[in-house]
Amino acid sequence: MSEEVILRKEGAVAYITINREKSLNALNQNIIMRLDQIFDELEREDEIIVIVITGAGKKAFAAGADILEIKDAGKNRSEMIRRNQEVFSKIRNSSKIFIAAINGYALGGGCELAMACDIRIASENARFGLPETRLGLMPGYGGTQILPRLIGMGRSKYMIFSGETITANQAYQFGLIEMVVKEEDLMNEAQKLANRISQNGPFALKACKRAINQGIELKIDDGLRLELEEYDRVSKSEDAEEGILAFLEKRKPFFKGK
Repeated sequence: MSEEVILRKEGAVAYITINREKSLNALNQNIIMRLDQIFDELEREDEIIVIVITGAGKKAFAAGADILEIKDAGKNRSEMIRRNQEVFSKIRNSSKIFIAAINGYALGGGCELAMACDIRIASENARFGLPETRLGLMPGYGGTQILPRLIGMGRSKYMIFSGETITANQAYQFGLIEMVVKEEDLMNEAQKLANRISQNGPFALKACKRAINQGIELKIDDGLRLELEEYDRVSKSEDAEEGILAFLEKRKPFFKGK
């Protein structure tokens, strides 16, 4: 039996592939728990700076949760969803930069997995939706909270209330994704972006992610104070000294992440 989640590392970039192609990479509990383990593993590896998540094949990034598992969970559904929500939250709280490379369907939990990432790149054939209300359910992996923060309340209500699927171009217009590329260029573009980010100062990247994620919940003056606190730490780091010196010496910096 092939692995349902494949982890590959190339220098400072790790690639996670959800490998359940025949089931459109639907997120069963085995996949969720494996993702949980991988997230913890990569968080401990200082050399990994960027993590790219994608789905096997061309048809789906991840076509939602495994409906049969939800049915079988019965009265324990909320507990299962709570555990899965915690796994997805590890992406947001991670010091790593996560990129979702979205090929084909990203529905329900698959759409929420993409939303949890820092940056989303989609192929032209990608499709997005939160169809839970069509089953008499609701998004549970952060959809009702993260989506409005990404695209606003009105468009979020449209997607969630209607359960309709939108195209990659619509998702781009909504602000749900940052880039639309040709299907055959998806992983190449994701790799180029990951490599570009991984060459920047890791200490600064971690601070920027914290400032953005925490600051969006604050009033602007509190957010600016948070930014200044993070800047103070970054500006005193070894990486900052190296970056400035490398710029002045017209050479590539050698960052240590501290």
